[in-house]
Amino acid sequence: MLFNSQAFAVFFVVVFGLYWLLRRAETPRVLLLLAASYMFYGYWDWRFLGLIVFSTVLDFLVGAAMGRSTDPRRRKRLLLLSLVGNLGVLGFFKYYNFFAGELALLLADVGVTPDAVLLEIVLPVGISFYTFQTLSYTIDIYRGDLTPERSPLRFALFVAFFPQLVAGPIVRARDFLPQIPRPPVLHASDFERGLTLIFWGLVKKVVIADYLGSELVKPFWDDPATFGGGVSLLAMYGYAFQIYGDFSGYSDMAIGTARLLGFDLGANFRAPYRSTSPSEFWTRWHISLSSWLRDYLYIPLGGNRRGATRTYVNLTLTMLLGGLWHGASWMFVLWGLFHGLLLIGGRLAGWTDVPRGSLALWTRRLVMFQLVCFGWVLFAAPDGAAAWSALTSLGAARGDFVVPTYVWLVFALAVVTHVPARATKERLREGFLALPGFAQGVAYALLIGLVMNAESLKTPFIYFQF
Repeated sequence: MLFNSQAFAVFFVVVFGLYWLLRRAETPRVLLLLAASYMFYGYWDWRFLGLIVFSTVLDFLVGAAMGRSTDPRRRKRLLLLSLVGNLGVLGFFKYYNFFAGELALLLADVGVTPDAVLLEIVLPVGISFYTFQTLSYTIDIYRGDLTPERSPLRFALFVAFFPQLVAGPIVRARDFLPQIPRPPVLHASDFERGLTLIFWGLVKKVVIADYLGSELVKPFWDDPATFGGGVSLLAMYGYAFQIYGDFSGYSDMAIGTARLLGFDLGANFRAPYRSTSPSEFWTRWHISLSSWLRDYLYIPLGGNRRGATRTYVNLTLTMLLGGLWHGASWMFVLWGLFHGLLLIGGRLAGWTDVPRGSLALWTRRLVMFQLVCFGWVLFAAPDGAAAWSALTSLGAARGDFVVPTYVWLVFALAVVTHVPARATKERLREGFLALPGFAQGVAYALLIGLVMNAESLKTPFIYFQF
């Protein structure tokens, strides 16, 4: 069930109405949201509901057992059970065929073939997101940073809450669980903010990401060698804004939908292409994942507390695993390695502070944008040959910048809406909210009409595959 679909619009209107009718009774409203969340996920494939239930039951019981135990060795064994159970399921569905296929290639000389070891495995939507979410719960209890949740219903809702279930943000238990028992209150400002986020998320997805993807990026990646340097460069920039519009658009809609139900999920993106350093980029891009990797991987490895060399090793390992989190592909691993080296290079070059002066500031931003776009080539390419073809096409001199006019317009919209400072965007938002209700209604009606008629309804979100 896509956010940008008529089915979800009907689904959410029904859930929204029933939820606020039950707002004063915690158990009925939690049951409603839990049932709605399972229905939402089961719409994709009901067979995978068992995986969510497995993670929920496992980590609820592990958390409760750790809360009752004071024996360090028993608590460590319980944490290991959670890690093995969750990562075992994730590893099987997401990585088994990848590693089995690579092993088959290594053993080809002794007669092992890929057909003998590969299985027909369908990757469950959102498994990487809710796995990391439940793991943070047990790890926080083990560290003593969180007390176990006593209500299985509340915990189940934390795991399966439908707005962010399949593509994040990755929510921490300590932030979400305390919100469940509070009687929800929907202020006018929350209602306006929620609708604005959903509206803007749809614009990012339907208008920017899908049009750039279908009219510019996909044709380029179908055969990079046939394009000239100008269009190749534009397509690489287009992918940068496509993946940002697609993923941040989903996050906006998830956060806005949750806001309409009285929940605060926090921010997941903050104009990442305005970054002036590699480290700043990761405080702006997919914030919930980058902070998870920092808190549960980079810092436990030692962070920057054990000297420069160990810091560089920790950065590299963290980004390698961050790349592998995105999928079973050497290209994702290479993309993670690239960003690890970029973080190291930023430290060595002294890119730790925001440069002074507008010229230095924008120069640094432009350089960072080019580097990030190079990384997106590695991310988007299905293999090394395709990445090399895309990069070499930059030097070709044929058919430069021959793209439809509306692609230029959408591209310009992507740039104009991303570049302005946050204060400027906030003034624009306030200006929209200050419009007469009729004018706002017309704007929403136009967007709804676009969603109902757009071909992009058939386009899933890019991060559903992760």
